[in-house]
Amino acid sequence: MDFFAELFLGMPVWVWLGFITLVLVVMALDLGVLHRDSHEVSFRESLTMSGLYIALALAFAGVVYWLYNGPAPAGSTDALIVNAATDSERAWTAVELYLTGYVVEYTLAMDNVFVIGLIFTYFAVPAAYQHRVLFWGIIGVIVMRAMMIALGATLIANFAWILYVFAVFLILTGVKLLWNAIKGTEDEMKESALIRWMRGHMRVTEGLRGEKFFVREPDPKTGRMVRWVTPLFLCLVAVEFADVIFAVDSVPAIFLITQEPFIVYTSNIFAIIGLRALYFTLSAMVHRFHYLKYALALVLIFIGGKIFLGDLFPTGKVPTELSLGVTFALLIGGVLYSLWKTRSALAEPHKEIA
Repeated sequence: MDFFAELFLGMPVWVWLGFITLVLVVMALDLGVLHRDSHEVSFRESLTMSGLYIALALAFAGVVYWLYNGPAPAGSTDALIVNAATDSERAWTAVELYLTGYVVEYTLAMDNVFVIGLIFTYFAVPAAYQHRVLFWGIIGVIVMRAMMIALGATLIANFAWILYVFAVFLILTGVKLLWNAIKGTEDEMKESALIRWMRGHMRVTEGLRGEKFFVREPDPKTGRMVRWVTPLFLCLVAVEFADVIFAVDSVPAIFLITQEPFIVYTSNIFAIIGLRALYFTLSAMVHRFHYLKYALALVLIFIGGKIFLGDLFPTGKVPTELSLGVTFALLIGGVLYSLWKTRSALAEPHKEIA
């Protein structure tokens, strides 16, 4: 247990508490001040909030530099950080790993936006209530990602070969995503076994009850006031479940970039918070990023292949600068190519993308 705690923390307890406090304060301001009253998030508001979250994530890179500008923290597990020649080199390496993890997580999560959109459509959730679901979904992500990253870090520390399993898994996932993109396979919303179980074992109201997840209403058989769950709560569970499935791809991807638990976790959380804020913009423009899936597939294949390419470099790992550069090039290329290919669809909304 002591070994597990030391490995996962990797940083003094006050650093972790400071980060969690920062995230909770930001979330409290989001829900308690900016979105106190349920309303449909506008395109402009979505862009503004997303910009603020991206700025916060980039500002946190300065915190990462400060934390790693010295001896490697106790519990550090990334060889590039531990073996850095100077304090400055260690700090810049940590920043590059953090930014690479952030960019990869942010872009991989874009594919999840479409899934969330399908879930909202399936449960017929009005736009005014979607932000509330996304907000509480993030709270769940904070906890679940911590558990998954802790498990991944522990496995890597005890079984180093697990990285090769992650790598092969990502390569296969990337190949599958690329094949589906080429074939034009479309995802469909299917009710999970968990949601079916909840419908069969819990009292679920026939329709929404505003923005409420739980309500007290009469039991039709006894007339007593009892607690019911609403379809909005089922929607929240479906969003959380989708994130768990998505994390099966994204968490191994981040661990193949860096094995530093603090960097893995912070980059994950900032990316998810920022992308959920951008959801309302992306959901309206998802058709303009039709070809981004090709780039995402290539990113997964590249990240998975890095561990096998590492032997070609003196350090045994692909340099962080090269990794960040290739990742940026693939993603920016995918975005620009998508915008170029879909420019006619913007002028003619009825025209389908080939």
